[in-house]
Amino acid sequence: MQGKNAIITGGARGIGEAIARKLASCGANVILWDVLEDAAKATAEAIAKEYGVKASGSAVDVTSADAVEAAASAAKDEFGDIDILVNYAGITRDNLLIRMKEEDWDLVLKINLKGVFLCTQKVGRFMCKARKGSIVNIASVVGVMGNAGQANYSASKAGVIGLTKTSAKEFAGRGVRVNAIAPGYIQTAMTDKLSDEVKEMMTAVIPMNAFGQPEDVAKAVSFFAGDEAKYVTGQVLCVDGGMVM
Repeated sequence: MQGKNAIITGGARGIGEAIARKLASCGANVILWDVLEDAAKATAEAIAKEYGVKASGSAVDVTSADAVEAAASAAKDEFGDIDILVNYAGITRDNLLIRMKEEDWDLVLKINLKGVFLCTQKVGRFMCKARKGSIVNIASVVGVMGNAGQANYSASKAGVIGLTKTSAKEFAGRGVRVNAIAPGYIQTAMTDKLSDEVKEMMTAVIPMNAFGQPEDVAKAVSFFAGDEAKYVTGQVLCVDGGMVM
């Protein structure tokens, strides 16, 4: 990936940061889009210093077509061709379906699914014109198997999988590949706050009997983004310790 340019949405911290660091360690320049502008800039600065690549961080609302188009154009002007797009930005607003607020349904679908659509559309146009590129969407195992209390999140991630397959078919003739990662339970700052009892219950449904690490997702993204996967498109890879098989 030496010298390639990668946009990572939600790249300021957590799994998004791990993905950015992995791609940078392979020689890619990274462009971090996040609602947390200060964190995105700080992470970009740290990555540039540690890996000797070019990096930038900026505030981008992935639900706004105008914002995404402006950010994509700015990234192309500054970095050149965009070779990799990782759609990671997303949120949760969990509740049982019968109790779920309409605004929580709308917000999760807007960020998690519409955001992927807009970024894929706006950045994908540059890739298709250049006749090269790799898009990696971060879905979830719950988009494959469902999960009680996450109707909105499950629906959004199932939508991401459908969008991945459709855009892969549309972009293949232009030399652009589109794949998805479906993580299971990954150890993050959010899961660290869970009680030991809840962690034990979650671990019990994982055949490998352990949470994954952000780096596990990052390595899978690196595979799809790089030339080793040059003949792979429209696929969904579960990084879940065996939850879905």
